Amino acid sequence: MARIFAYVPHAGGVADEAAAELLTAAAKIDAGAAPVAILTGSGPELDQAAESLKPLYSEIWKVSAEALAQPNAEVVRKALIEVIPAGSIVLVPHSHFGWDLSPGLSIKLNAAYLPDVLDIVAVGGGSLTAVRTEFGGQISVHVRCDISTGVVINTRPGAFAAAAPSASGAVVDKPITSDLTSGRRYLQTIEAEGGDVDITKQNVLVSIGRGIQEADNIEIAQELADALGCAVSCSRPVVDAKWLDKSRQIGSSGKTVKPKVYLALGISGSFQHLAGLKGNPFIIAVNKNSKAPIFRVAQVGIVDDILEFMPALTERVRQQGSMAQGAGR
Repeated sequence: MARIFAYVPHAGGVADEAAAELLTAAAKIDAGAAPVAILTGSGPELDQAAESLKPLYSEIWKVSAEALAQPNAEVVRKALIEVIPAGSIVLVPHSHFGWDLSPGLSIKLNAAYLPDVLDIVAVGGGSLTAVRTEFGGQISVHVRCDISTGVVINTRPGAFAAAAPSASGAVVDKPITSDLTSGRRYLQTIEAEGGDVDITKQNVLVSIGRGIQEADNIEIAQELADALGCAVSCSRPVVDAKWLDKSRQIGSSGKTVKPKVYLALGISGSFQHLAGLKGNPFIIAVNKNSKAPIFRVAQVGIVDDILEFMPALTERVRQQGSMAQGAGR
């Protein structure tokens, strides 16, 4: 089996949580492999991020250069091409940066490319079979890919469970001699404006999608959130309809959240939405469509109309609260 590499993004000296998910994906490809983590960047933040991966990976390659200090996929691609051997399997998170980096990386490595992978179900005979979604996330498909010359795989955030720390890794400096000039130039990172509620600080989220049907029904979700003592968040269609503020949106074009419990109500589960979920929350999904992709990543799946389900759950939560108060008297 070819060597497996995991490209791990990092920011502020902290490795992305996808690092643990990439390790799980690697084990599905080859349970006996010891994948190598690769980080690019420069300075103390790169060093800190590399050190933080020691409990997960037995070997961490640190590629340092001043030109790698800012997020520029064109430059990172040049660096990776120099250090990654031909025929390798490369795992990259399916994020904005991953979308930019991976297609060109696969071409330069003469490798296959598989984007937005939800699961890996079979490997052997020079091929790999992965699960993806098509038609806007409405159906799941099995894709068989020739990996005889290597493959670059983008794994959907949250689709693979985070692996538990079990290693005692070593950091290896990988010097590069490539010309890292680029036709593009990093300008700045613009942080999204805050809203009336900071959904990134919530341990529990009641999140609504297209299934809410109309703006007036958001009050039903708010009543449930009030009963649970949490906040209402949403997927992009709700913001596009101007039913909730942009600050409530979760996903690749919204905010990234790390709740402990996530109620996905009337949300299909597109990769753009799931990209905003980190930290492996306990997902409870309610959707009328039994084939909705959200059920693939949910710990609890309920096929029901959310407009009937939410009031019933709200009442039950209130009853439990009244019982607990009565028992405490």
